[in-house]
Amino acid sequence: MMQWETVIGLEIHAQLATRSKIFSAAATAFGAAPNTQACAVDLGLPGVLPVLNRQVVEMAVRFGCAIDAELGRRSVFARKNYFYPDLPKGYQISQYEQPIVGRGEVEIMLEEGVVKRIGVTRAHLEEDAGKSLHEDFHGMSGIDLNRAGTPLLEIVSEPDMRSAKEAVAYARKIHQIVRYLGICDGNMQEGSFRCDANVSVRRRGEERFGTRAEVKNVNSFRFLERAIDYEVERQIELLESGGTVVQETRLYDPAADQTRSMRSKEEANDYRYFPDPDLLPVVLEETEIDAIRSQLPELPDAKRLRFASAYGLPEGVAEQLTQSRALADYFEQVAKRCGDSRQAANWITGDLAAALNRDGLEIDRSPLSAEVLAGLLLRMIDQTLSGKLAKQVFEALWRGEGESADAVIAAQGLRQITDSSALEAIIDEVLANNPQQVASYRTADEKKQAKMIGFFVGQIMKASKGKANPQQVNQLLSSRLGGGDGA
Repeated sequence: MMQWETVIGLEIHAQLATRSKIFSAAATAFGAAPNTQACAVDLGLPGVLPVLNRQVVEMAVRFGCAIDAELGRRSVFARKNYFYPDLPKGYQISQYEQPIVGRGEVEIMLEEGVVKRIGVTRAHLEEDAGKSLHEDFHGMSGIDLNRAGTPLLEIVSEPDMRSAKEAVAYARKIHQIVRYLGICDGNMQEGSFRCDANVSVRRRGEERFGTRAEVKNVNSFRFLERAIDYEVERQIELLESGGTVVQETRLYDPAADQTRSMRSKEEANDYRYFPDPDLLPVVLEETEIDAIRSQLPELPDAKRLRFASAYGLPEGVAEQLTQSRALADYFEQVAKRCGDSRQAANWITGDLAAALNRDGLEIDRSPLSAEVLAGLLLRMIDQTLSGKLAKQVFEALWRGEGESADAVIAAQGLRQITDSSALEAIIDEVLANNPQQVASYRTADEKKQAKMIGFFVGQIMKASKGKANPQQVNQLLSSRLGGGDGA
């Protein structure tokens, strides 16, 4: 493996978040019954003409501005000709020589904080094809044309990635950007964000690229990494045994954890591209570009740097909190309401993240709103709750057992004991019930005493049912044990 270098380029298809298709008024909603969202234009029936959806152009320009790419002031739609059962017109409307977005780049973060720039060759608009269904038919295939005509932005990278991990980091970054921009929901399970990986290997030191194989339509980051790793091993084994890599399209089978041949890979001239005679060129005015650029949201990298600086957060924590725009907004709301950004960050990346992950939820479906979590943190800050009690209240809120932290505290009697006289009474009782341990403590050296103090704290917390203020307990306990009272 050390003698070989991996070369990877990705083609990412991001489904644009429009309610209608790129060239027709048919709906794009996911989950409709087969063939109920394909109109005459999508089916390519005689006499129909495509009409470009203006919103897809604006979304493409938004992406181009976000990655500081060249923008095609004049872009052209072309017909990409090939036969496939789920392509009703016999061609796909795409862009070829004059795409709407030209060269740009994105930065990815690798291990140990190393930053690498990955070039974006182009991003062009195109329509999606339909879908062939094989599972529910015996010896036959079904065709669902609901996806035909769905708007896609195909984002083509330079072959700048040298490992599966780099490819996944790049795919995640593109995924993050399109979601921040609001141009794609990024739902990989529904096919809104799909990756094709072009993988080749070459001897280290060689300049010429090896023959590539394309792994088509990978719909999860985990599968993308596994598919690339498998394909790299397959190609190296093939070359080292005297064979040759064939340029082809392959599919990844997650169950078998391997890629398998699908069809030979066509060259561009096989598609016989030519400008679509039914669609005029798209001409962008500078005023339109400036207007779109002025409306860009704060992007992930800028937000991460601001979080680290303005809130005094570690770089890794700021990275976690800015993974999605919704999560970043949630954090800022909590931090603003409770007035403690570090406490907010710790809970969101800790208990909240664990609960969301456990239940398979995104932040926008969290049972705890930002207001409710902030209310819980305020009760920790004013010492109504200890950390342990706060976790109990959090779980109760997660289960829907109260509308606010205050409601749960009142209903379950979870208020922390901070009254000194009440705590002293509990401490005196614990010390009186454990005279042998008290005597051992008083004759021990400081190192042993530091270990033994935990026993008494545990007993006191148990006696108070976890409600005693831990800081006060430690202070009062030290005074009692040091002064000789309570033995």
